[in-house]
Amino acid sequence: MIETGIEERDGLCGICPAGCWIRARLRDGALESVEPLPDHPLGILCRIGRSAPEIVHDPDRLRFPLRRNGPKGTHAFERISWEEAYDLLVGKLQGIKEAYGAEAAAIYTGRGSFDMAMCDLFQPQGVAVSSASSVLFPFGSPNTLGVGALCYVSFAMIAPHVTLGEMYVTMDVDIEQAELIVIWGANPATDSPPLAHRQILEARRRGAEVIAIDPRRNGTAKEADAEWIAVRPGTDGALALGMIQVLLEEELYDERFVADWTVGFDGLKNLVRHYRPEMVETITGVAAETVRATARRIASARGATPIMYTGLEYSDSGVQAIRAVFTLWALAGQLDVPGGLLIRMRENAFPQNRRHLIANPDLRKALGRERFPVYSRYRGESHAIALPDAVLKGDPYKIRALIVLGGSIITSWPDPDLWRRTFEALDFSVCINRYHTADSAYADLVLPATTQFETTSYMRYGPLFKIREKMLEPVGEARNDFLILAELARRLGYGHLYPQSEEEILEKALEGTGFTVAAVRQAGGSVRVPTVMREYKKWQKGSLRPDGLPWSSTPAPAPPTTSAASITAYGGSGSFTPNPRCSCTPMMLRRGGSGTAIRCGSRRSAAACACGPASPEISSAAPSTPPWAGAAPWVPSPGSRPTSTPSPTRSIMTPSPDSPSTRRSSAR
Repeated sequence: MIETGIEERDGLCGICPAGCWIRARLRDGALESVEPLPDHPLGILCRIGRSAPEIVHDPDRLRFPLRRNGPKGTHAFERISWEEAYDLLVGKLQGIKEAYGAEAAAIYTGRGSFDMAMCDLFQPQGVAVSSASSVLFPFGSPNTLGVGALCYVSFAMIAPHVTLGEMYVTMDVDIEQAELIVIWGANPATDSPPLAHRQILEARRRGAEVIAIDPRRNGTAKEADAEWIAVRPGTDGALALGMIQVLLEEELYDERFVADWTVGFDGLKNLVRHYRPEMVETITGVAAETVRATARRIASARGATPIMYTGLEYSDSGVQAIRAVFTLWALAGQLDVPGGLLIRMRENAFPQNRRHLIANPDLRKALGRERFPVYSRYRGESHAIALPDAVLKGDPYKIRALIVLGGSIITSWPDPDLWRRTFEALDFSVCINRYHTADSAYADLVLPATTQFETTSYMRYGPLFKIREKMLEPVGEARNDFLILAELARRLGYGHLYPQSEEEILEKALEGTGFTVAAVRQAGGSVRVPTVMREYKKWQKGSLRPDGLPWSSTPAPAPPTTSAASITAYGGSGSFTPNPRCSCTPMMLRRGGSGTAIRCGSRRSAAACACGPASPEISSAAPSTPPWAGAAPWVPSPGSRPTSTPSPTRSIMTPSPDSPSTRRSSAR
């Protein structure tokens, strides 16, 4: 018997920005089930993606614009029209601009706003990678903020760029050819997308060895039957430095690479002499012989690839810990080699249209610029941790209005009570989301956003461009959050700067690529640019220089220099030592003072993080117990850690301005 009202459609999952390829089953226009697209390399689904029908059609989803009609701290709202909502929003923004200046309005973007069109077309001008929104730049405000300050920028922008001259978006891991896979502070089973998880299990079946360095034996480690190295939380940097010490002492490092393509090697040697494996054992809980054996395996493997994400970032001196791991991989000869940590071929990427991006109107006034100059330089935006002082103290000036798009600040950032007071003190706040959040309990206006099943957009995957076609009509009066901001821009007088429809979004994305929307659809919904064969050790060929000159020509401009000694770690709680008095921001340390108790959460959650769109909770199994659990706190004793700091020197992976070598990296 043939069922009526049933339709199967192939497309992209619309729950998060990952763009997994799926086959959806619809019944009478409603999403009934979602499965991975058969026989497709990106035909994968995470646990949340499999729950897509429940999320899309959840009765608790926001369906209509809502205006507060009760006290802040409650979800007391009344339904209003979109016209009323925009009148309220525009009127409040203009009033605050007149009273306090345009900089008194700010927008915060969470992971729920990471649709590729949003990230591409609202990206600030002159920024390599951003999820921030430029929508208030023409209004005159420099204050766009985002969750990237919490989970991404340290790991994927600052740490790799000041160490290797690359950002992680231009890097990759070669799981398919790796003989050794090191999962360090990550759990790919819960990734979005879980592509690395599948690749690791396939590599394991082919005979690759897998090591998991983590305080917990997480799901991926169990499934891959990985050797588990249980490191004390927050001490990963010390472990990496200990392995570097082994490479240098046993002369297992790539000597030619060091001689030809790095600077600061003597400074690094001076630093790591303090991190002999026996010392590292007292800090990390990892046996000295395990430190030695792991370093040897990384150096001797015919391809060793590291699987990391933000696990190391969520700790004191996270940037330095990540830099130490990148340095370890380069010294071991595992940088841009088959099976190692790769640098992507720039020719094999579908181009992003950057022609009409809007610059920050005055980055000098961006919140947190003085305290976080490196972050500000890399992102062209404000730092969200500076927002409470601006709202509560007027430091450096007052922030009176805030738009929160696709996130939940109160449940994402440290010190939720501080953030509640911050929201309470705002004159006006707006939440754009699929669900009510902790933030929306303090919002004056709540606007319903669609899932990406309900919108048309696009994805870029390396050389491929794929249209994300709408699969079903929006729930209630929910709208595409891109178009919510585009309409706000129009009503503020500069709508011409942004696409005003989903078709215009596609046209803008393809502008200058040689493809049209019609041609892409005629080709089945996806097209690709020509690709070239992969090259390895690209620094030897000069192919990484932005000026295109061979390596022996005029030196390329150097990035900001850093100190090899800085990898030793610094921070409020004692850097790479376990059991810190507190693991928090410098601002919280100053406020609390010595002896203040800080409530902390796991840095490596197996559940979905709260930085993205609101969605039903996904539970996770209890982790295995590490060998050092329950041990007495590590207490530094005389001689148990460096008694003096090595003299500052340039990073081993930072190019010398007078070196005739490379583009941005001495590792070339």
